[in-house]
Formats: sequence, C-alpha cells, structure tokens
Amino acid sequence: MKTIHSDVIQFRGSHYDFGYMQGERIKNSITVKNRENQWKVRKPRFSISIEETRDAIRRFAPGIWDELLGLQDALEWPVERVLKEFGGYRVEYMKSGCSIVTGKDYLIRNYDYHPKTYEGRYTFYQPTDVGYSIIGPSQRVTGRMDGMNEKGLALGYNFMHRKNPGDGFICCMIGRLILESCGDVAEAVDMLKEIPHRHSFSYVVYDRSGETFIVETSPRGVEVRQSNACTNHFESMTQENRNHLVDSKRRLGILQENKELDANLAFRLMNDTDKGIFSDLYGSWAGTIHTSAYFPKEMKAWMALGGDREPIVFDFAEWLDGMDVDRDRITGEVDTDIPFVHMDEGADWFRTK
Repeated sequence: MKTIHSDVIQFRGSHYDFGYMQGERIKNSITVKNRENQWKVRKPRFSISIEETRDAIRRFAPGIWDELLGLQDALEWPVERVLKEFGGYRVEYMKSGCSIVTGKDYLIRNYDYHPKTYEGRYTFYQPTDVGYSIIGPSQRVTGRMDGMNEKGLALGYNFMHRKNPGDGFICCMIGRLILESCGDVAEAVDMLKEIPHRHSFSYVVYDRSGETFIVETSPRGVEVRQSNACTNHFESMTQENRNHLVDSKRRLGILQENKELDANLAFRLMNDTDKGIFSDLYGSWAGTIHTSAYFPKEMKAWMALGGDREPIVFDFAEWLDGMDVDRDRITGEVDTDIPFVHMDEGADWFRTK
C-alpha cells in the first residue's frame, strides 16, 4: 500500500491574487518538474492561440483569465506555457473510469484515473471580484474534477472517449467554468450546451432542488437526460460509445440495484473495496484515487483518499462565513507503487508502469 496525500488550500481574494499564490506554491515543485518530463514524451497534439483561449475563457468565467495571469507572473513563464499547462483549452485527455451516484441531498463520485496525473490539491476559494466560491479538488491547478459552489450546485464528470477531438475545453476546466458561473442545474445545463467540448464526457449536475441532470457531451453534440447514476457510457448518444462497455455497464448495474440509500451507505458502496465500484486498475488509467461527496442543503463536503476510508468532513457553510478549516492535509492509502506527480520523482512517461 502507498500512502498519499492532498494539500488543503484555502484562499479569499481576487482571481489574480489566487493565481499568484498558487504559482508561488508550485514554483520549482516536484509537480512542475514531473510535468516538464512528461511533455518530453507526450508531445502536445494541439496549438495554442492566446487570443482564442482568452476569449473562450472570458466568455464563460472571466475571472479565470485573471487567475492565469497571476500564475504567469508568479511562475515567470511565457503565457503560452501557462496556457499549455493550466489553460484547459485544446488539450488531449487519456482514458479513465469514474462512477457517480446521487440521492437524497447528496452527490457522491469516485475519481478513477492515473497516479501520474493526480496533483493532490483540495481547494477552498472565495473570490472577491467575480464568480462563485467553490470547494473541491483541483486538476491542472485551475480546473476542478468535481466540487460544489456557494449556491449548492454540485458537479462531477465521467469519461466516455477521446476519439475525434474538437477545438474546445477539457473536462476539468469545464468543471471549473460551471461551478464558477452557474447557480443551479438549469444554468449548468444551459452552459454545457454552449461550451465547446474537446472530448466526450458526461457531466452530472445536482443542486438543492434534488434534481439530477446528466449532460452527455462530445465535440459533435449534447444530450440531456435525468438519472441518479452514471458510469462511462452514454445512454442517449449511443453512437458515440466505445466498443468495450462491459465494466461500465457492470458498475452502473450495481448503482441502479442500490437505489435510495442514505448518504453513509452510498458512500460505503462507492468507497469500500469489496462492493464492486471501487477500482484498483491504476496502471490502466482507471484506479480510484478519491471518493468525494457533496451535500447542497447542508453545504458540507466529504473527501477520502483511497478505499475503505472514513471521509473527512468539511463544513463549507462555516468556511464561507469566515471560519478556516484547521486541516492542511488529507491522507490515505492506495494499492499501487506507481508514482504520484505531486509526491514522487519519476512520475513521468519515461516509465510506463
């Protein structure tokens, strides 16, 4: 078993200052050094247009552009490099797993991906300029792979495929755009119809109304449906599905067989390693790294790294009222010896293990 951690980051202030603070934290970090090595092997299959990226971000969440400028100033990088790493526009994405279930006042998701991509940052951010406050783990610094905002909108996403990519945002930046700018599921669905999508993902949005919408997206279209469970295949845009759906349908079946569970039982269904949802396929880009839960009415969030864990409970309502959390790190264990990008040297693609 490997002990892993996520740093808890709390910030209140402008987007530019938030970006500058994050740039100072990651400057010369092992994460940046590992990413530099990763790019030596995985050449970018996209081009950077500063103007196009700026205009696309400002259209949906203008504060994030200021955050990128803060990162640039702290890191002292060319803007092209900042956008390549953190801009979230026109970037390739590898395969992954992920399962999401919603119930009475909760959204719970397993984040299944590769350790060499997991940056180990759990963020609280309260902007003083524009946009909503957000709690949740970050990806590529500016993005969010799941989370909840001050209005009680919760979001997670599931990978479908990366065939025939288009010009657009990647999943974690889309997660941030939605949480930054949308107050409820209706606004989130509308924005997901407008956002240009780089790859094919399902976005699950849930709010205080208790309604869950699953928005199936690809560069070629968007479909909306309602359900309380989602894995890694489309139910509406079936023509977009991959050929190998056995495991995705198996996990979905388990979730559908366990309807109307309370939050504790639903969390155990997702996080316990013997229930059939948690995955240890880390080398196949589909191992469960964290299980997160969001409670829009209570305005609380749960977080666990690895399986068979009791969640850490964060009171987001208290934090929004000015009470900082007294924890600076979340720890857990996963059954892998693959290095994590934020913890270990050699978390690059020179070794494919």
